[in-house]
Amino acid sequence: MKKTEPKKLELPESPYRDLEFLESLEGRTLRILSEYVWPMARLEKLKVESTVLFLGSAKANPASSDSILHKYYWEAEELAFLITKWGMNLKPRGRRYVVCTGGGPGIMEAANRGATRAGGKSIGMNISLPQPQLPNPYITPELNFTFHYFFMRKFWLMYKAKAVIAFPGGFGTLDEFFEIVTLLQTGKVSRKEVILILYGPDYWKKVIDFQALVNYHAITQEDLNVFTVCSSPEEAFHLLKKTLPKMT
Repeated sequence: MKKTEPKKLELPESPYRDLEFLESLEGRTLRILSEYVWPMARLEKLKVESTVLFLGSAKANPASSDSILHKYYWEAEELAFLITKWGMNLKPRGRRYVVCTGGGPGIMEAANRGATRAGGKSIGMNISLPQPQLPNPYITPELNFTFHYFFMRKFWLMYKAKAVIAFPGGFGTLDEFFEIVTLLQTGKVSRKEVILILYGPDYWKKVIDFQALVNYHAITQEDLNVFTVCSSPEEAFHLLKKTLPKMT
């Protein structure tokens, strides 16, 4: 009878180092969990206590004065500058009301840019797309995140936010705004904890007829108090500076 020699086996790769497994259907739960735990650890390490979230179009071009969105880029940059400069003087320094964006170009870039001009840090929470959206150059490198799952990105955009400012934008901005306004309307997020600002009344009045929703009894008149409309960086900053310190 032929004697079988035992094979010498190498130590197998640990599951968390097995990229084929991690990228498989079975590894999806771990991928989702990592997009929850990793940002939490990073934000805690860098002692970010609260944020101000900027939403808005990726198509706002700072160099194209012919674009109707051009002015909103620079107004977002100025508002982020004012918020960051103010927040940096609050104790504990640099930890409260940190500017946060979706990490891409346009209004997102403008907000990160304004925070950089004020000498503060800012967050960029990008999303991996079939057509890559590269992170803008004004994000603090240690606070530059990329998500695969939209719902995990939305969670972290909102989780530490004490204020959300929705500048003019397209489908993505509308999606994020309506999700946040629904959380506030239903009480899943307390109105005592988050301020929601719609920036640019000329734009929003044309894009969404909120009063029509009231007239059709789809929402109540009271629901319109969930957000405040502002038309200048100074007006929005004054509201935030007055209201944020009183919030829980």
